Amino acid sequence: MSAYLMKGGRIVDPASSTDELGDVVIRNGVVEAIGRDLEPDGVEIIDATGKVVAPGLVDLHTHLREPGREDEETIATASAAAAAGGYTAVCAMPNTDPVQDSASVVEQVWALGREAGLVDVIPSGALSKGLEGAKMADIGEMANSYAKVRLFTDDGHGVQDALFARRVMEYLMTFDGIYAEHCEVEALAAGGQMHEGERSVELGLRGIPSEAEELMAARDIALAKLTGCRLHLLHISTAGTVELVRRAKNEGLNVTAEATPHHFSLTDAALFDYDPMVKVNPPLRSDADQQAVIAGLADGTIDAIATDHAPHAQEEKDQEFSYAPPGLLGLETALALTLTELVRPGHLTLSQAIERLSTTPALILGLQAHGRVERGRAANLVVFDPEARWTVDPMTFQSKSRNTPFAGRSLQGQVVHTFFNGKQTVRDRRLVTEARV
Repeated sequence: MSAYLMKGGRIVDPASSTDELGDVVIRNGVVEAIGRDLEPDGVEIIDATGKVVAPGLVDLHTHLREPGREDEETIATASAAAAAGGYTAVCAMPNTDPVQDSASVVEQVWALGREAGLVDVIPSGALSKGLEGAKMADIGEMANSYAKVRLFTDDGHGVQDALFARRVMEYLMTFDGIYAEHCEVEALAAGGQMHEGERSVELGLRGIPSEAEELMAARDIALAKLTGCRLHLLHISTAGTVELVRRAKNEGLNVTAEATPHHFSLTDAALFDYDPMVKVNPPLRSDADQQAVIAGLADGTIDAIATDHAPHAQEEKDQEFSYAPPGLLGLETALALTLTELVRPGHLTLSQAIERLSTTPALILGLQAHGRVERGRAANLVVFDPEARWTVDPMTFQSKSRNTPFAGRSLQGQVVHTFFNGKQTVRDRRLVTEARV
């Protein structure tokens, strides 16, 4: 295994409140030393002048599509996209085919992640069999499997039955599992194509009201208070939901939440030409909702930035808006969108951005090997140029799919190197294809 000296970079580690210039030595898969003017023997020197050295990013919400939809993405291609985006760990959502509702399927996903060898692939588990919201999935078996599943969700489907949600929370309490909810009351959202508001009326599209998200968020917060279960709200998008999470935190409840780059970068105004690339679920919301999400990320109400990376085959997205599936790619643009839309305008400091992208997601998932730049800890790191400008070209993506609404957009901040367990997965902005664990 190679040894490296990253020289003269800006080391940003929110976990230790570090933000200073220095050197980082990687050897035998771990961070061997951190300091100034280090001169270790037998290392490759990487000039990090003008670059940021930070803990590798951790995504709480990634759709890998395998097993079942390998035409859209595979665990190998998603891992490559993650590494290219500066990620060292991703949490794989369970809406695969077959569904990740048993130990055998989550172990298959875990093993394929190990085989790809570019990031830690952390499988989530379904809450219910087949994501049908009726019968509890094999939660205990998944938690005790090789994959050691910690987060459980029916993502893509909100759990509609409140009693079922309560019983699952009570069961998860027995091993400190996380109940993660896709907040959507289906009766209110049914048939909706975009956010319900003035713009949906102008475009003649059926809307999804904010209340479809907020009612379920309120219910689950109440159930988390009743049961004591850890609750994580996926991809929150409305001002009302942000306020519900803020109140829950003020009450001392064990509630966390995430928001996506597209919800703080875009609003429902982006649908003016019925572009299927901006069709997502939850939908892009109003300007006021966008500002509330940004404020929630700034004050810590929203704990994490998660991509909701959702690849789709070209022929699926290349349909009339009402028929196209929701979802867009996120892994290769999340860091740059965060720097461009949140850090550059002054909404977040650089340290806060890294905290939302890495430190806190690692803590939520209990990943001891991620989220810190610390001597003796696994070298899961990203080096990026915060000033570099680049134009999004989906044809250069490592992802197997190309469905991004940001094509042609100029962004600030580019990944230069990524290290996974001490091995370089991205070198000088290019994927190191031979990298393996």
